[in-house]
Amino acid sequence: MSILFRYLAREILVASGLAALALTGMFTFFDFIQELSENHADGYTPLLATLFVALNIPGRLTELLPVAVLVGGLFAWNRLALSSEFSVMRTGGLSAVRLVAWMLGLGLLIGGFALLLSEYVTPPAERAAQQLKLRATSGVVAKEFQTGVWAKDGTTFINIREIRLDAGLVDVRLYEFDENFQLRSLLRAETAEWRDGGWLLRQVTQTRLAENATQTLRLADQRWDSSVTPDLLAVLMVSPQRMSMTTLHSYIRHLNENRQDAQRYVIAFWSKVSYPLAAPVMLLLALAFAYRPPRVGGAGGRLLLGVLLGLGFHLANRLSAQLAQLQDWPAPLAASAPILAFGLAAGLAIWWMERR
Repeated sequence: MSILFRYLAREILVASGLAALALTGMFTFFDFIQELSENHADGYTPLLATLFVALNIPGRLTELLPVAVLVGGLFAWNRLALSSEFSVMRTGGLSAVRLVAWMLGLGLLIGGFALLLSEYVTPPAERAAQQLKLRATSGVVAKEFQTGVWAKDGTTFINIREIRLDAGLVDVRLYEFDENFQLRSLLRAETAEWRDGGWLLRQVTQTRLAENATQTLRLADQRWDSSVTPDLLAVLMVSPQRMSMTTLHSYIRHLNENRQDAQRYVIAFWSKVSYPLAAPVMLLLALAFAYRPPRVGGAGGRLLLGVLLGLGFHLANRLSAQLAQLQDWPAPLAASAPILAFGLAAGLAIWWMERR
């Protein structure tokens, strides 16, 4: 590893780190203001809102990292161009091929860090944040285990084995206790649907426990009014974009085995696979601006353009995922299309500047 590469890597990493800190802080502040502006229960204090927003920082950082890398790269290359260091490097024999190779290698290192962050830090932090908010706003205590989602609503313990994408429930069990926490009955439903502000339980079996006997009954469809709503259940699940790759793979296989639509999760999985390539592409875009003469345009304009390009890349990723889900496009193509498009644009820009 050459001294020049270490010098460039240090300049870019420091600038990218500062950009990531600034962008994450700004968006975290917006999230905090939004949390305070929403109407919540009295138990959801500003301190809990601060903890909720803080636990979402890893996910926010993962989303903003490509933008931060682009802005940091632009800032670093602009400084090197203004001080004529880039011109000296080029005059000393530093080829465009080597520069591109260095940016790709450094970008892959940053992308690998982002992948580890999204794989091992973001999912548990996101889940902890949702559990914190859930307990403070609804009073319902819930947790997801291998046996399904467990929740406590008053003196009733609820077990839901599967939550469908349409908010339908599969294999619902209601354990009803008395005030002395003695089990009195078990109500089991094959499925449950949300209708008119309550749950409609279908194919219901009730087991009543008396002091000296147990009675099992088959019942007609039953209505179940509970604090557990579809919105509440939705926050128990980490969004597909913030799930780990191992969790996505397992859930996709489960959905396929049960002949359910897994397109949303397949797209999220391939987005995770292609995500480490975003940082190299952003560094190539930043490198293209280094070829401009030092006094052509100001640093502020370049940084603004970098932010716009980074946000455009972020929006292109989201748009591609939505279109793929609506049009049933191949997930690998939808996940990699924005990266390929921006990478091609960066490569053409560097080639054009090199020719000049």
